[in-house]
Amino acid sequence: VQLQASGGGLVQPGGSLRLSCAASGSITRINVMGWYRQAPGKQRELVALIITGGVTNYADSVKGRFTISRDNAKNTAYLQMTSLKPEDTAIYYCNAVITIDVPKSYWGQGTLVTVSS
Repeated sequence: VQLQASGGGLVQPGGSLRLSCAASGSITRINVMGWYRQAPGKQRELVALIITGGVTNYADSVKGRFTISRDNAKNTAYLQMTSLKPEDTAIYYCNAVITIDVPKSYWGQGTLVTVSS
């Protein structure tokens, strides 16, 4: 199983970006897909996740600004980020809990989001 993250970049404060995370491989079921981020000098933190059935959960710091969604046919999750702030600057990592024979957590490579004027 591989997770391919994309969509990071440089954006001005108040701007928007959309991250994508595509899962590939011998996947039986994707239980959870989510995004985490790690800013310089800080621990990795949960940003948002989406569970099978569409239930979502967000960090308080991004509620109302970020939206996570999922295309089950494409095994892809998206993170639409709006009203970006400099404190959103971080490496964003995609994570998925995927069942092949048993559920297991997988990580994609990080994608850098920089919010700066």
